[in-house]
Amino acid sequence: MASNRHLGRIVALQTLYELDFRIELVEKDLDKEAVLARNIARYSEVMQDKDFVINLVNGVIADSESLDEFIQPLAPEWPLSQIARIDKVILRMGVWEMKNFEGVPIKVIINEAVELAKGFGADNSSKFVNGVLGTAAKLLGKVTETKTKGAKPRKTFKENMDSKETKKNKETKET
Repeated sequence: MASNRHLGRIVALQTLYELDFRIELVEKDLDKEAVLARNIARYSEVMQDKDFVINLVNGVIADSESLDEFIQPLAPEWPLSQIARIDKVILRMGVWEMKNFEGVPIKVIINEAVELAKGFGADNSSKFVNGVLGTAAKLLGKVTETKTKGAKPRKTFKENMDSKETKKNKETKET
């Protein structure tokens, strides 16, 4: 069942990502149910818990505005418009699960979200997702303490380049 839920989360992520993109484009004839049905059908032979996917996708869509309002203060240095779409969708899924699936341990929700971020996000996405969801779990009263102190601000491209240059200079001096 666990790996089946993992596959379910992947299908939900693909569906929500596509819908988020197409909603932003303001597609007039967007059929959300058809997109969900198509993505579920692709994995119908190996996915047993289709209701999980349907509940997750429909819940995130229905609550996306309130989820965004909840998520934004957790990463104040990163307005939602600057968070990569895939990371935003993963965060929405994780927070929605925390709020609505009482039977799923918080560690599982966070670990699954981190795995999705590793598989589909950028290099630092998993750390960012872990920090934000750890803080979310704390705020929701799901855990009393987390190892993280919240989401670390992401470095800009220039800051990354500067730190690589500094590290390179330091290594050159040592040799």
